[in-house]
Formats: sequence, C-alpha cells, structure tokens
Amino acid sequence: MENSNSSIEGNNLRVRKLELSDKSKGFLELLRQLTVCDSVSDKEFEDRFKEISMYGDDHVICVIEDEISGKIIASGSVFIEKKFIRKCGKVGHIEDVVVDAGSRGMQLGKKIVGFLADHARSMGCYKVILDCSDENKVFYEKCGFKKKEIQMV
Repeated sequence: MENSNSSIEGNNLRVRKLELSDKSKGFLELLRQLTVCDSVSDKEFEDRFKEISMYGDDHVICVIEDEISGKIIASGSVFIEKKFIRKCGKVGHIEDVVVDAGSRGMQLGKKIVGFLADHARSMGCYKVILDCSDENKVFYEKCGFKKKEIQMV
C-alpha cells in the first residue's frame, strides 16, 4: 500500500494502518463519535484486531494519529469483496469514516477516504462504494463519489 505511514504536510499527523496499541490512543472513543461502540476489553480488542489482521490487505482500517497528542483523530475502513461477476472482479466497500469533532475542517476525512479508495484500486477493485447519510452526501461528492441507486436496510 503506497500511502502507508505517510505524513500530512506541515502537520504532525500520520496516516497509517490501525495498530494494536491504538486502543490506548482513543480509537474506540473516536468510533463512539460515529455510532454505538460499547466498551471493549483489551482481550476483545486484541482478538478482533488479530481476526481482522488475518484478512491482510482485504480488510484495512486506516487511522490518522496526531503524533503530538498521541491520539487517533480520524479513521475509516475498507474491505474487499470478491465476486464471480465481471471476470471474478472485486469491489471495495468503505465503512466507518469518522473524524474527531475537534479536528474537523482540516481535510482529514478526505485524506482517509482517499487512502482507502487508493488501497481498493491498488487491490484491483473495479469499483469502490459506500453508504452515507443525506447530510454527508456533499462531503463524499467532494471526495469524487457520486450518488448511484438507493440503499435499503
């Protein structure tokens, strides 16, 4: 993955893959700004981290760490779905994009989405998709996505 471990120019912010130690750097607290994220023990976190790690580049969680505070201030994930259609093609699914409330307006969300989309393309995905709320539609359009079809739950 070409973007791994890159710094954002002029900042002490590092874009990288999730590490086991990120639990103590506020990763779960960040996820709580996105959705329900119950308490997770260190053992549960380690077990899930190891499970996700077994998928290698087929499931990547990206974070941005503020190296001054030592906190995780943005995150997102992408998983690669393998299909039979389109000559056994692959689709990248972006999920769980969140930027800490105190760090918004710094283009970090765009950096996360770009990192994840670039990764999916580097894995040979013929498309990259995501679901978002109406409120976030404009943000994702600025990231190069366009509305297509309707999601049902």
